[in-house]
Amino acid sequence: MTRFIFIVAIVVFALCGFTARTGAQVNVTQKNNNPSRNGLYIDPAFTPGNAANLVRDLNFDGTIVGNVHAQPLYIEGGPNGPMIIVVTASNNIYALHADTGTVIWSRTDIGPAVTSGIPCGNINPVGTIGTPVVDLASRSLFFDALIDGVTKKHFIYSLNVDTGVTKPGWPVDVNATAMYNGIIFNSLVQEDRGALALVNEIVYVPYSGYGGD
Repeated sequence: MTRFIFIVAIVVFALCGFTARTGAQVNVTQKNNNPSRNGLYIDPAFTPGNAANLVRDLNFDGTIVGNVHAQPLYIEGGPNGPMIIVVTASNNIYALHADTGTVIWSRTDIGPAVTSGIPCGNINPVGTIGTPVVDLASRSLFFDALIDGVTKKHFIYSLNVDTGVTKPGWPVDVNATAMYNGIIFNSLVQEDRGALALVNEIVYVPYSGYGGD
């Protein structure tokens, strides 16, 4: 089975003459940084005046392996400085230093992404597609990965967001644990395109069909 690997470069922009806020927490822990998913998120530092001085940071090198369908997240307050969390369709998970793009940690051992056998859809490979979510209180990163094998399966992972180490008790095999009215979850026909959510210490993972990709 051929695996298609693509190189993606994450680029950042810097505000010339803008002094970083001291002690401010600007964590973006979920898609749009808003549970309403309405796409509106305004950083108070991003004023029209500051935006006028926006330029690309040519020293930032955020090169990673894999196609990125999910929104990158931004996490502060860890031992390694501010991080950009990026997941790819090849099931590669990265924490990049937000100032330089240097890889703080990476996980390329999650498992092979699926490249064939899906009943429909046009995403290839299909690995980690949905935007993850971070719980700051426990410093946990949650994401869903579709992993190839004799049986193609969705697994929900929880990693330490500062180190990339898998948390005890994870991952969760969705095929083995999810059931409704006697119907067992079938990973082959389910795609995690939507973003994960964390509400009242419960992680929600949305699934849907592949039609309409």
